[in-house]
Amino acid sequence: MAAVVGGSPPSISRAQAWILASRPKTLTAAAAPVLAATGLAAHRGTAATLPALAALVGALLIQITTNLANDYYDFVHGGDTHERVGPLRVTQAGVLSPRTVKRGVVVTSSAALLVGVYLAWVGGWPIVVAGLASLTCAILYTGGPYPLAYHGLGEVFVFIFFGLVAVGGTCWVQGGVYPADALLIGVAMGAIITDILVVNNLRDIDTDARAGKRTLAVRLGPTGTKAEFLILLAVAFLVPVIGFVRMGWPPATLATLLVFFFALAPTRTVLGHARAAELLPALGQFSRVVALYGAVLGITLALG
Repeated sequence: MAAVVGGSPPSISRAQAWILASRPKTLTAAAAPVLAATGLAAHRGTAATLPALAALVGALLIQITTNLANDYYDFVHGGDTHERVGPLRVTQAGVLSPRTVKRGVVVTSSAALLVGVYLAWVGGWPIVVAGLASLTCAILYTGGPYPLAYHGLGEVFVFIFFGLVAVGGTCWVQGGVYPADALLIGVAMGAIITDILVVNNLRDIDTDARAGKRTLAVRLGPTGTKAEFLILLAVAFLVPVIGFVRMGWPPATLATLLVFFFALAPTRTVLGHARAAELLPALGQFSRVVALYGAVLGITLALG
């Protein structure tokens, strides 16, 4: 993935620009909770293939909508400047026009709504409420009169919608229930996925502060943000133990704890980095940790 640390952006095709704008590395944040929740549904004997696939597609479309809206609104609000360190932002770099990216938001959000019609037919009014809330907040994350990310609420959005709502909604469309352990898995997925945003905001802490973007990282400062990262990581890896001890999860689910060893390298980078650019590989590494965590938890629950 192309990255920009000042200077001119690389010459890329229109197709590559759309791929960059969709931020494929972040899509693990949408897929992982669906995988974990489907594993729980299989464990409970309520798994349903078509609703699970529709939940996955809908989650991916909402994530892409969030990414495109973020690309567009950060440019409009002045949050993206030439000083920013990170993957290329197609609107700020002039690769795609603001109008074009805004049309992309309309297309992906419309596609998400179409998938949502089927899921609402399967899951009823709770899915209507959850789906509309997710899509609305995806736009309001950086858009609207009170952008969530600009007021330190980005982590709250991610924890709720990529954790509690994504897991609960996936369970609901497959079995019509929201069991207690779905809430527990929602907390785990919300915590570990939020850590992707924490690393991202830690990387951008200086440029966000200069641009007037009051993320939680800007409010907490580097030390507080690193503490937040560790707390969320601890919560995620405590959940399989609680599930085994209190919820009767099969012993195989404790294999999820082994994923922690894959989190060591990005964690060391987060805690010891000296420059923002050093966090770029850590973001990719931690996105893979999230994917692995959701897959291992889901598979071990299903097999158990």
